[in-house]
Amino acid sequence: MAGLKDKRGFIDKDRLDLSERQAVEYWMKRWGVTKDQITAAHRKVGRMTKDIAAELGKKR
Repeated sequence: MAGLKDKRGFIDKDRLDLSERQAVEYWMKRWGVTKDQITAAHRKVGRMTKDIAAELGKKR
């Protein structure tokens, strides 16, 4: 599943860690949303990308 590469290794695509800048930028670009929107959805539903996508109304 891990396809994105970070300087510390691979980024997990199932969970979103807000401290991983490259992962956040990847999902921002993919979903077309701002970092603030991702942060708000992350606080509301948790760290799973499918839940964040559902909260934002996007397809994962």
